[in-house]
Amino acid sequence: MNAKVSLQQLEEVETALSTVLAGKPRQIRLALCCLLCRGHVLIEDLPGLGKTTLAQGLARLIGADMQRVQFTSDLLPADILGVSVFDPRESSFRFHPGPVFHSLVLADEINRATPKTQSALLEAMEERQVTVEGETRRLPDPFFVIATQNPLQQAGTFPLPESQLDRFLMRISLGYPEPAAEREVLKGNAGRQHIEALRPLLPVALLKEWQAAVERVRLSDPLLDYLQALVAATRSSPEVAYGLSTRGVLALASAARGWALLAGRDYVLPEDVQAVWASVVGHRLCEGSVSEGDAVARHLLGQVAVIPA
Repeated sequence: MNAKVSLQQLEEVETALSTVLAGKPRQIRLALCCLLCRGHVLIEDLPGLGKTTLAQGLARLIGADMQRVQFTSDLLPADILGVSVFDPRESSFRFHPGPVFHSLVLADEINRATPKTQSALLEAMEERQVTVEGETRRLPDPFFVIATQNPLQQAGTFPLPESQLDRFLMRISLGYPEPAAEREVLKGNAGRQHIEALRPLLPVALLKEWQAAVERVRLSDPLLDYLQALVAATRSSPEVAYGLSTRGVLALASAARGWALLAGRDYVLPEDVQAVWASVVGHRLCEGSVSEGDAVARHLLGQVAVIPA
């Protein structure tokens, strides 16, 4: 694979996404990093700030089959996983797969569903399979969940349990747009109306190549020392109830590799870890909002000395 050509293609992806979500280059790069690391992403913010637009734009650019699920309080696990229906012609039950059997699942407003329904995604997100009626079925490869959620203080929401949050590689927030970016939306130069014009710039075959490339990015021993020092800080801090789990450590290492690859390197620097730190660990250390989680994460980051890679 020609690295320069591939990097150019990824830059084209970022540029294309900026036509539907103006003024958010960091959030766009974080979302791309998640996909390259085979991770799921949770986008949390107020309604109307572009959460669903970003998710739909990513799906369009990947070219994978996507299924959107609107999470509501009356949604059932079977509505996500699927159900067996009796076929009188065959005199047997036939399984009808649910929307989870698509490469990209957009779980829109995931925290408007009950915890019972939310739990239907636990096995799928962790093991890329689902067990329905005693039979285990594999999910497509690749398989991503891009979920959006509204702030917990909004009416009609249910908090995601720790086990569910831990399965998201990153949680990101879009925030209000800058005046210049909002002006572009008002002028019609950016926004959801441009999604239909997007073409697949990161097809599944190329995406799998980049996912394999992420796994080859090197983590030096000093960098591993830095990662472990950060993890130790989360486990000894009185500010958090539970420190980072082993799954969380692996997620941090994977995200740092992805960020390094997006920068055109095959090795990780401390700056890569710092760039993804808050988005990867904030929701694992603090059950509150993105801003609260980021504040805790950044405070702990400042307490650990940087170890040169």
